[in-house]
Amino acid sequence: MAHFIVLLGPPGAGKGTQAKAICEALQIPHVSSGDIFREHLSKQTELGKLADGYIKCGQLVPDDVTIRMIGDRLKQPDCSRGALLDGFPRTIPQAEALDDLLAKMDAKIERALSLEVPAEVLIERLSGRWSCPTCGRVYHEKYNPPRQAGICDDDGTPLIQRPDDRPETVRQRIEVYRSQTEPLIEYYCQKGVLVNIDGTQSIEAVKQDILTSLAGVR
Repeated sequence: MAHFIVLLGPPGAGKGTQAKAICEALQIPHVSSGDIFREHLSKQTELGKLADGYIKCGQLVPDDVTIRMIGDRLKQPDCSRGALLDGFPRTIPQAEALDDLLAKMDAKIERALSLEVPAEVLIERLSGRWSCPTCGRVYHEKYNPPRQAGICDDDGTPLIQRPDDRPETVRQRIEVYRSQTEPLIEYYCQKGVLVNIDGTQSIEAVKQDILTSLAGVR
């Protein structure tokens, strides 16, 4: 049986960290909307070219283009057991489109996991975050520092801080999430699949809460 899970949470809530544990527990792939967009754009697929046209004009990529990209990904063989959706849906119309897509696949969203973290904690987390431009591994000055300050443990590349991890940008990103994506919490609550997770706990405690909530779908 296929298990489709939606992972919700504001920037800095720890979605990337917990995604690996979820995917390992259910033996499903991590489907990130950002990764899908980048792949289509880099390969200049039909959908990638279509999306690129909107992006170059400074416009948002329409939902129908995005859902087609997601649909193509979910039909790949590695998603036969389901998938963890991260970064999609972001809005109620996208969630409804996803439900329609999965219904055609005789599937549905079984859990929507919402990582709950206060804004002030998110700002502290993100403003101390550094990443490796080569392998993508993410570190934090306080919570997950590299063995050698400023250097990636895996490949020795100097770490960088993304512009969108600066405090003023972090506040804006959180506000965008609150206005656009938080309504999904009520949407999935009404469907009876929402699970709220206290994201202020330790990484291991959050992981255990998530795995407990998924016990019924494994």
